[in-house]
Amino acid sequence: MSQLAKVGSRVVVEFGKSRVLTAVIVKIHNTPPPKYQAKYVQELLDIEPVVTASQLWLFEWVAEYYMCHVGEVMNIALPAGLKISSQSRIQYNPDFAHPELLSEQETQLMEVLLKEESLSYDEVGRFLDQKDINKTIKELVAKHAIILFEEVKDKYRPKIVKKIRLKRVFEGTEEILALIEKLEKTTKQQEVLLEYLGHVPINELHYKNKEGLAKSTLKAGDISESSLKTLLDKGIFEEFEIVVSRFDGEDLGSQAQMQLSEPQQKASDQIMDSFTQNEVVLFHGITGSGKTEIYIDLIQKVLDSGSQVLFLLPEIALTTQIVNRLRVVFGDAMGVYHSKFSDNERVEVWKGVLDGKFQFVVGVRSAIFLPFTNLGLIIVDEEHESSYKQFDPAPRYHARDVAIMLALKVRSKVLLGSATPSIESFYQAKNKKYGLVSLNVRYGDAQLPDIRLVDMKKERKDKTLVKEFSSELLAEMAQNLANKQQTIIFLNRRGYAPYLNCQECNWIGHCDQCAVSLTYHLAEKTLVCHYCGHKESVPKTCPDCGSTKVKAMGVGTEKIEEDLYEIFPEAKILRMDLDTTRSKNAYQNIIGEFEKGEVDVLVGTQMVSKGLDFDHVSLVGIYNADKMIHFPDFRAAERAFQLITQVSGRAGRRDQKGRVLIQTGSPQNRILQFVLQNDYVGFYESEVIDREGYNYPPFSRIIEITVKDVDQTLAHQAAARLAQALENQLGKTRVMGPEKALVERIRNKYLFEVWLKLEKDKMNIQATKAFLQKEIVNLITEKKFKSVQVVVNVDAV
Repeated sequence: MSQLAKVGSRVVVEFGKSRVLTAVIVKIHNTPPPKYQAKYVQELLDIEPVVTASQLWLFEWVAEYYMCHVGEVMNIALPAGLKISSQSRIQYNPDFAHPELLSEQETQLMEVLLKEESLSYDEVGRFLDQKDINKTIKELVAKHAIILFEEVKDKYRPKIVKKIRLKRVFEGTEEILALIEKLEKTTKQQEVLLEYLGHVPINELHYKNKEGLAKSTLKAGDISESSLKTLLDKGIFEEFEIVVSRFDGEDLGSQAQMQLSEPQQKASDQIMDSFTQNEVVLFHGITGSGKTEIYIDLIQKVLDSGSQVLFLLPEIALTTQIVNRLRVVFGDAMGVYHSKFSDNERVEVWKGVLDGKFQFVVGVRSAIFLPFTNLGLIIVDEEHESSYKQFDPAPRYHARDVAIMLALKVRSKVLLGSATPSIESFYQAKNKKYGLVSLNVRYGDAQLPDIRLVDMKKERKDKTLVKEFSSELLAEMAQNLANKQQTIIFLNRRGYAPYLNCQECNWIGHCDQCAVSLTYHLAEKTLVCHYCGHKESVPKTCPDCGSTKVKAMGVGTEKIEEDLYEIFPEAKILRMDLDTTRSKNAYQNIIGEFEKGEVDVLVGTQMVSKGLDFDHVSLVGIYNADKMIHFPDFRAAERAFQLITQVSGRAGRRDQKGRVLIQTGSPQNRILQFVLQNDYVGFYESEVIDREGYNYPPFSRIIEITVKDVDQTLAHQAAARLAQALENQLGKTRVMGPEKALVERIRNKYLFEVWLKLEKDKMNIQATKAFLQKEIVNLITEKKFKSVQVVVNVDAV
């Protein structure tokens, strides 16, 4: 085995008596580890490596930079289908001949084993309703009733298609006509043959029969399955299997002839010119400027040069529409990689990249870990999006920043694209560390939308509100419906209502594990915690006082959807949020209906703001802008400007000018005024002054340290101890906290936060991280704090 082993190959390693893990060979040497006992490699899984040298380097860099273990990086980098699962299982012994020796419970278990083939230890425990099942297992083994085995299986299974074809002796014209005649007396068998010949004509049999016909296609012809089986048994047909791609599709590359407009072509040329001087280029193109067409032009150029391209998107929601557009151009040369795909589908893309089948991949943040061997360009679309940052579990990496590091390592280029760039990226571009290309006109001379602020204080004073919708917004929606135009209503809160409240005793439904109210979901008739996932049924009366006066307070997207149905009963309304898009094809179905014009109003959270392009949306309504602006976070202004600008950009494409109505109680707010003027640069210049004054990014690095424990006092003491140690080393100005987290209890653990603000130009970040890691180890190895959990989030967003 050692002679076949290669760096980047997977192996199975035993840990304990019954546990095995997947490992990746990083180095081959003869030096045993000084502190740890070497583990014996049970099995080599790959003759050829499935992980490249540059990936191994990247795993190490991510682990070091984001202060986690390299195993944690590999765990999220490798698709589940490439990781081995191990379970001790129990199987019925086919040689067992003495059922009279079994107890009643053992007999019932054996009957289950006959049906299920095998059971895991956990499954046996649940069936027997016993925690300790070793005695039962031991007795069954002694009676020779069962077989114990360790199941180790590779989760990846290639997609198999069963096909049917005629035996070669019937491929000639005379032979097939004679066969048709022979089957005249067995009508149903003849129908099967004729159905096959409908797909594989007689005059093409000599070269098409070898490929055969998918069994599912043949059966779709409403033929008799028993007759097909008879023909197989007679040796007239034969059945065979082939391995196929899960991404079958017509190669439409030749059909796509894309022509850039003059401004687009100029921007594309400027980006290519900038790449001669810069590794990273920021492309600031306003909403509707046609950034995707420019991306396609650049991708084609890189692919033509023989290099690979990775196109990162922040959300799965975006992949549906953009993938359809890219598929028309690049056909089956393009792979798609995101978490809504099955394990098998993701492994297929992984292996396709490794084998050179996919030169171009579109994916979400985890696609940055794919095994590219000749990467020429990484495009990070909507680079400002916080979705590129992983929060839990570790590594808490930012895909945009990892992409830049990977590109520097493999000598690739990175294009960051956004209509509303992050403050950090625009700062780097302004200071000449990144190239900067701007495109300030919409594609096809389309006009920017007309944005108006609706004063909700005045509406309330005049009593013109209807279910918290302003009279102005409802009038515009009614006009849109009459004109057969589409509307998007945006509110960044899902659910029916933020909470339930008793009008008699002021009871509010709270999660018993987290310090948050439970969100009311009408469709499911449940109260849900959006932090831990806890669910409970809606009480018919107040749990505290028994009153029936329990009301839903506040508004979520589900409530808006219901209210709009009441106001516009003739309208077709759809909702797009996390609750309506959980299934694999949910995004595609909702977007497809909306694109076809089958939906009048789309109600959604921030999903509707992200790069979607609809021809008939002429109105966007932003339900409540103030909640986004007045959020306790130093990035609140930036995120509010980005979200409002992005969702406003969905209005008015092609030949019509859109309208955007923003409901607010503060029309004079500076952020809204910048939105009105579509002035990103003005907003940036205003915001960066505040950031510098308070030493926030891009002038510093933020490291967020969260201390957790079920004991509130202990958690606070541990956080205070850590903060004091850091303050002694780094100084008071660089250490903030400890403070209670915004949500101070999650999953029954109390959370306290300590923040480090480290100046980029003064601090040795690497040395500071090393000191922090040392202090964390000192803390959690102290007997008093052994139950405390410490989570480090580098470059918190």
